[in-house]
Amino acid sequence: MRFGVNYTPSRGWFHHWLDFDLDDVRADLDSVAALGLDHIRVFPLWPLFQPNRTLIRPRAVEQLVQLVDAAGERGLDVNVDGLQGHLSSFDFVPSWTTSWHRRNLFTDPGVVGAQARLLTELAAALADRPHFLGMTVGNEFNQFSGPPHPDPDRIGPDEAGRWLRRMLAACEEGAPGRAHLHASYDAAFHDGAHPFTPAHSARLGAMTAVHAWVFNGTAQLHGPGGVAERQAAYLVELSKAWADDAARPVWLQEAGAPAPHVPPGRAAAFTEATVRHVLDCPGVWGVTWWCSHDVDRALADFPELEYGLGLLTNDRGVKPAGEVFARLAREHRSAGPATPPPLSSPPSPSSPPAPRRTALVLDAGDVETAPGRAVCAPGGAFFEAWMRVASGGGPPAVVLAQRAGDAAHLAARGIAEVITVDQVSRPSGA
Repeated sequence: MRFGVNYTPSRGWFHHWLDFDLDDVRADLDSVAALGLDHIRVFPLWPLFQPNRTLIRPRAVEQLVQLVDAAGERGLDVNVDGLQGHLSSFDFVPSWTTSWHRRNLFTDPGVVGAQARLLTELAAALADRPHFLGMTVGNEFNQFSGPPHPDPDRIGPDEAGRWLRRMLAACEEGAPGRAHLHASYDAAFHDGAHPFTPAHSARLGAMTAVHAWVFNGTAQLHGPGGVAERQAAYLVELSKAWADDAARPVWLQEAGAPAPHVPPGRAAAFTEATVRHVLDCPGVWGVTWWCSHDVDRALADFPELEYGLGLLTNDRGVKPAGEVFARLAREHRSAGPATPPPLSSPPSPSSPPAPRRTALVLDAGDVETAPGRAVCAPGGAFFEAWMRVASGGGPPAVVLAQRAGDAAHLAARGIAEVITVDQVSRPSGA
């Protein structure tokens, strides 16, 4: 099991690329390493790295390499998100895709070719670094493809799949053999009209990434405890239903304790409960918390919840949630292998979680497009049934209705019993 953070620079947030200061970066990474973590995820801003469709700035690439090397010097492996894309409610897209140059981010040949070149060049610049884990295509880039984005680049599932395959191939071209993946926000699992699908998440790339945020309706419906603390584990188990490989690793790539949905006084307890529920899930590669450092309140216009998500303060002090996360990392490391496995390796702790023997059957319609996946959203029939089972006797696996009678599939996943939503929802004694 790997424990890490999404690196948010303490000075200037991600605008630090404009005034890159390696000493500030090193001080930030020292504070991350002091927590006993083993990896970070970093975010180059697309418009700054590729300000023109045919220009990738060599100096920007050099600064990214310097950051990755500084992390490696501190024992931190690095995953790099290539297309930023979208961060903390702000969109970062280059001028050659907007206004007078408005072009679809997913289908325009010139845009797609430029995106691929950027991913290949970033991956190639890092390919010989032993502490470089691989590329993530972008941070929740799927949010550009449909509502609630105010100006979406509309596509269908087939076009989304073609774009993802092209981007992943570009990463592989630059750094062959590394573990390259992509990451969607949870509309991919909750919105039947969203073009990025659960099958894309669970089948394309080296592993499945899930981003678990309780402000998606979970905390609003259920409060900050109990169900909210199980939401990350729920997404981990939900994602496995679409995987073709029963051993495919799942990476909890983002989770956090956003106020006021999680009151600041509960952040540490929420962090511990969330991580412990995830640690109980088989096949989890690692947990990467959002985020390393708080956002400086001198910066304007962030949603209020974004300012206080760090495990560390803006002046690099450890917060209670940071102390909890560091302790969990120490505890798990003492029980597991001395050297963390590479990103491409399945999880192999000394005492792996037991397989889920019971699975809840999910009917989301067609396997590839899952038009009925709204039942998986907070308040949906499947979501509520899963949470009811999880709170009453242990969290269940999830199996698609099309596979519920497939003995070989169930055996490969260690599932001995399947139950339906109707059985869970039926009144007691009926």
